[in-house]
Amino acid sequence: MSSLQRTTRIGIGVVAILAVAVAGLGVYAYMHRAAAPKTAAAGGTAVTITAQSCEPNELTVEAGRVTFQVKNASSRALEWEILQGVMVVEERENIAPGFTQSLTAKLEPGSYQITCGLLSNPRGTLTVTAAKNAPAQALQPSLIELIGPIAEYKVYVTQEVQALAAATPPLVAAVKVGDLTQARSLLAPAWIHYQRIKPVADLFADLDTALDARADYFEKKEDDPGFTGFRRLHYALVTRGSTDGLAPVADKLAADVQALQARIADLSIPPEKMAGGAALVIARLAADPAIDPDVAKADLEGAARIVGLFRPLSQKADKALSDRVDGNLTAAGLALTRDDRAGLQAPVTALADDLPKLRTALGLD
Repeated sequence: MSSLQRTTRIGIGVVAILAVAVAGLGVYAYMHRAAAPKTAAAGGTAVTITAQSCEPNELTVEAGRVTFQVKNASSRALEWEILQGVMVVEERENIAPGFTQSLTAKLEPGSYQITCGLLSNPRGTLTVTAAKNAPAQALQPSLIELIGPIAEYKVYVTQEVQALAAATPPLVAAVKVGDLTQARSLLAPAWIHYQRIKPVADLFADLDTALDARADYFEKKEDDPGFTGFRRLHYALVTRGSTDGLAPVADKLAADVQALQARIADLSIPPEKMAGGAALVIARLAADPAIDPDVAKADLEGAARIVGLFRPLSQKADKALSDRVDGNLTAAGLALTRDDRAGLQAPVTALADDLPKLRTALGLD
């Protein structure tokens, strides 16, 4: 074995060991944190999103499982997020005008922010108070059952963000020298690494907005100065066919990718965010059938990775549901391979419905 091969294998081993250690600490904290009491408000807490704000803009709820009924009273599709600092606690995307969607979150006492329509709008506040009558803690998956999937997923995410960091500089360089053909060819190979880790990248609200927010979420859409990242590059390079004015966007992309890599290195991934993140990614895919095929494939691969890691547990918890999820993942993958958008819609819609159930079956709500 050559010195280079030996060094590479040692390096990979160190990364895996560190990932197991970090994951173990994360799971330990998860298993031993204070029990979050459950609440059962009939119908949930109502929130209405207008073009400028949320109504009400200040909410107070008891800790535990809280359901919100979020109505979009504006004229465009919007998202609603609960944030703690830069971290996304829960979110609901693509709420169509005039429609109401429910969101259930497990909240601990503290102060949170809520997004209210366009990302440029002022944020509202959510205060979570201690519950008056806290029931006994629900049974959670055992430490021994969770540590393996979390450790393996941390290694997977680390490798993908390393690949993203390696693929970004050539893309940035091509954009800055005005090489449209080269920039187009390098965009998807970089972007897919981000999409594969979207279930956890979504946790960082500021970076996800900078790297992957849709134009519809900004007041001026594609012309909004806040519209940056991969979708901004795709719009300019593919839709408009130009690199004009993209140098600052490319430089910001490089800086944001570096920031993401640093945060991922320090992140202990909660198992409920793995399962919930996969469900959110598939729900977005179901709601956006026109998405770039390479990006859609990466979304599916990232979600499938999580489902696969949890499969030994899900087969015990609900074999029929687990088998149905596996079947629809396979069907969706085949549809993407054939570029069959019509054939893709049915399995991803079924997955969008079943993955939250899988999270519940695993006891990770």
